[in-house]
Amino acid sequence: MQKFISISPEETEQIAFRLSQTLKGTEIIAMFGGLGAGKTAFTRGLSRGLGINDGVSSPTFALVNEYEGKFRIYHFDMYRITCYDDLYSTGFFDYINNGIMVIEWSENISSFLPENLITITIEYLSETEREITIEGAEQI
Repeated sequence: MQKFISISPEETEQIAFRLSQTLKGTEIIAMFGGLGAGKTAFTRGLSRGLGINDGVSSPTFALVNEYEGKFRIYHFDMYRITCYDDLYSTGFFDYINNGIMVIEWSENISSFLPENLITITIEYLSETEREITIEGAEQI
């Protein structure tokens, strides 16, 4: 387990950038954290580290955004997913092992997540500070 304190969205992106340098291309990254915690900023930094420099935004209404860089990234938002049927209808299971899956609001589907994954937990400490915990990844 690795813990970091971020004092800005840019610093959150930098932590994610460093994580991206350890990825092999088929990881599942489950993100946990409340509204405004910095999950999308983390995904931007991760994507930048994989050669995607713009266009990363929350897939709130699309449910999944795809980005092409060094590896294909599937960026999911599970905020509105409440049961297995909802999850299945997103095509979620078809994406496994076809690229890097980054899943915001993983707490909504935690019982359906595979065992071998990277977990990112972002906790709100103050208006500017976040504690980022990374589990299941190489040391960054």
